[in-house]
Amino acid sequence: MKRRHFIASAGLLTSTGTTITSAKKPLLHHVFFWLNNPASAEDKQQLIKGLKTLKGIPTIKEIHIGTLASTEKREVVDTSWDVSELMFFDDEAGQKVYQDHPIHVDFVKNYSHLWKKVIVYDSVDA
Repeated sequence: MKRRHFIASAGLLTSTGTTITSAKKPLLHHVFFWLNNPASAEDKQQLIKGLKTLKGIPTIKEIHIGTLASTEKREVVDTSWDVSELMFFDDEAGQKVYQDHPIHVDFVKNYSHLWKKVIVYDSVDA
């Protein structure tokens, strides 16, 4: 499936006649989780259940929750993590709303006991 993301920009005219251009860039938020008990299917499912609650945050435009694919093992592929989430936001402001949203705060409070390590990669269109 092809995804197309567009950058929206708006020109604003101030009272001095100066044009201000602001560009909104979609933000991708990719989080990788390492479980305390990676052999526990129950813990993995509990974390996935918790991640699904995040769908209730309105600034998340799309979310993908995943586990390791059984693709070819290569030196450049990191297979050390257990669960991931990939979220799409309209911009950095939407991601900030997500970070402070009560559903996200509750997720961290209720599920952080399941993981020993989390790494986050945030990116915007180049």
